[in-house]
Amino acid sequence: VQLQASGGGVVEVGGSLILSCVASGSVHAIDYMAWYRQAPGQERELVATTGIRGTDYNDSVKGRFTISRDNHRNTAWLEMNSLMPDDTAVYYCNADIWAWGARGGLSKSEYWGQGTLVTVSS
Repeated sequence: VQLQASGGGVVEVGGSLILSCVASGSVHAIDYMAWYRQAPGQERELVATTGIRGTDYNDSVKGRFTISRDNHRNTAWLEMNSLMPDDTAVYYCNADIWAWGARGGLSKSEYWGQGTLVTVSS
């Protein structure tokens, strides 16, 4: 199983970007998908989550970011609006995925995408 994040780039203050995260491989089901970010010199922080209990957001992005997912396509998106310089970071997708093993059994593991850089220029 792999998580592939994409959609990062350079955007001006007040602009928008949409990040995508696709799970591929022997995926059976996804319990939980989330976006994290890590700014230079800072710890990784949770940005948004989507799971069976709904969605949740870091206070710093509430009202500006929207997380969504398509279970059939094993994909999650993070729509980011009204971007600010403090949103500059590498964004990572994260998921708890039930996957088929080589011998046919199911197991759940946590996966991380490779990160996509978002730069907000002022």
